[in-house]
Amino acid sequence: MGVLSTISEVLRASSQNPSRGEDPTRESEGAYWCHDCEERILVLAVDGDDPPTCPSCGEGMTFERSVGTTGCAC
Repeated sequence: MGVLSTISEVLRASSQNPSRGEDPTRESEGAYWCHDCEERILVLAVDGDDPPTCPSCGEGMTFERSVGTTGCAC
């Protein structure tokens, strides 16, 4: 079992996890998108209930994704 455990740990560590250092089981409920600048911000990174402003242009961003959808914000 030692070899299998080691292999599992290596594979888990090498996977790309966008929330490294945070709770990896926490899922985003969606993302905000700026159509002009093509900037995307995950809902997890936004404080409060109001849509954020785009860091590039300062315009309001729109909610583009939700849990259970397969479409992209493009």
